[in-house]
Formats: sequence, C-alpha cells, structure tokens
Amino acid sequence: MVTETTLGAEGAAALAEGGRLPLPWLAGPLHQALTQGRSHALLLQGPAGVGQFDLALLLAQAWLCEGRASSDQPGCGRCASCHLLRARSHPDFQVLLPEALREPLGFGAMEAEGEGASTKAGKAKPSREIKIDAVRQMLSFAQVSAARGKAKVVLVYPAEALNTVAANALLKTLEEPAGLLRFVLASAAPQQLLPTIRSRCQPLQMALPAREAALAWLTAQGVDQAGVLLDATGGRPQEALLWSEEGIAAKTWLELPRRVARGEAVALTDWPVPRAIASLQRLVHDLMRIAHGAAPAYFPRDALPKLPAVRAALDQWARTLQQAARHADHPLNAGLLMESLVAQGQQAMRPAR
Repeated sequence: MVTETTLGAEGAAALAEGGRLPLPWLAGPLHQALTQGRSHALLLQGPAGVGQFDLALLLAQAWLCEGRASSDQPGCGRCASCHLLRARSHPDFQVLLPEALREPLGFGAMEAEGEGASTKAGKAKPSREIKIDAVRQMLSFAQVSAARGKAKVVLVYPAEALNTVAANALLKTLEEPAGLLRFVLASAAPQQLLPTIRSRCQPLQMALPAREAALAWLTAQGVDQAGVLLDATGGRPQEALLWSEEGIAAKTWLELPRRVARGEAVALTDWPVPRAIASLQRLVHDLMRIAHGAAPAYFPRDALPKLPAVRAALDQWARTLQQAARHADHPLNAGLLMESLVAQGQQAMRPAR
C-alpha cells in the first residue's frame, strides 16, 4: 500500500503547503497517477465523497509545477506556479464546472457571454450541468500558447455533468490536444459519459479510503461520533463531513429509523429532498439485509426495528423510493412527497401480528 512516505518527506510537505492538510488517503492514487499516467487525459473514477476533485487539483499542480525534481513527484508547493494555482489564478489552468459548484469550490461565477447575459444569469438558478458556453471558453483557452511554458491543464468535474452538446464539443480537443494541453476528468458515474470520451482517457480507479484513515481525518475536522456518519454515508468521509457541517448529527441519524417507524415525516422535512430519499433508501436497504440474515450497512443493528421476516411491503417501498429518486431534484410538492414515503415506510416496518 502506498502511503505519504512513498512520496518522500519533501512531497508530503508539499501536499500540506498552503494552510490545508491533504486528504491522507490520496497519497496512493496521486503516486499511481504520476508514475503510471501515460495519456494526455486521465479519468479519475470511483465513489463520490472520497476526494476526486482534490486529487485532480493535486495532479494539475504537479503538471504545472516549476520546482519539482522529477515527473513522479507532486507539486513543490513553493514555486510561483503552485502559488498561482492555489490562488485559482494560474493562466495555464482552467476548470469546467457546473455553475452551481463554481463558488463552493472557490472559482467564482463564470463570465457570461453576450449582451444582457449577465443579468439573465443572475436571475437564473445555478445550473448543475456543464454547458456548451463553458466548453467554448475552454476551446479558446486551448488555442493559445502556454503563458508559463510548462503545460496547460483543463480539469472537468464532475465529468458526468457535461450535457450532450458540451460533451460532443469537448470530444475533438480531447482527441487531438494542441501542444502542451492535458486533461484530468473526474467522475463518480463514468458509465454516463459518452463512450468516445471514455475511450480517449486513461482510467484511474479510486476506492473508498481505509476506515481508520477516514475516521482519523473526520475526528480532526471536529466531527462528533465520526463512525456513525461515516457508516451513514457508505464510507465516504467528505460526504460525512458535509452532513456534519449541515447539522445532521450522529444522534439524528440513529433516531431516524424509529421516527420513520412512528410515521414522523417531520424528521425529514428540513433535509434536501434528494438526501431524504437517499436516506430512506439506505434504511430499507438495511432492513432487507437484516431480513435476509445479513448485517446492516448504514445503521447500527440496535437502531433498527425488529422485523419478523422478508415481506412484500419492503420490496414495494424500495421500488417507490427508487421511482421518487428519479425526480428528487424537482418534486411537485416536497412536503406531501415526504409524508407519502414515510407513511409507506411506517406500513412496511409495522411488525406482523
């Protein structure tokens, strides 16, 4: 197993440069990418919430770094290029992000093109797609020479957010990049990408971090009962941290099964609909595992109600939740939807007489 020591003391120190400690489990994937990456385009693929974007930034830093000793070393963290990248102002670096993610990730809103476009964009809800306008700006970026002469890097995250028009526009440049241009794409759903895009990238598989490393990191971030939230999010530490920051405590998660069993839809009314539905799906998943004699995955065993046997009601609830998840971002009436889903769950969890 590759650890931070594999990168050397200088490399590990460079990762921590800039006031933010790295995600410790990224040392291995970073080393693999730097030593085994042979393509001008790498596709980081694996579960969300494990640091895909962070790894993509570390790769960009390494490719643009002007102070590293060899190509298998990470960015030095001290040269002008590393400082520019950390300040999100490197002239040879560009990101393709959905508008909804630009500010949360520190890149600000994308400049709108055309007369009146900025006013219209200001009124619209930030898109969760990567649209053609962003790709057009990238194409202009790709056609000019590297300002610092080292390389030019385009980061696409999450790559599955490319809409069809944007993906097709990206394809030509991805196939025949000009000069020093390199790409790093990150995706939690690579099967949603165009096969022609996947075929032009070298894949790099990311896995869930070791539990001990994830728990140590979450505890260092101040997450209380980190193990509960780590299990709740399927072993994804960044998602667990997000839950904690948004007010979902371990106690809240542990109480959820019994509150649903009592029909308390209010337990989920303050949650975003996609997260509420996903949480109910995890609950029914654990109930079905127990009914088949397996251990639960997301909840402790003692937090779940006792069920007599496998029942059709659980299967029906699972199907209803799956259908609701398809429209979770645009529910007609979120309150009524939650009441209906919780009521069906209450019925499914009712002990047989």
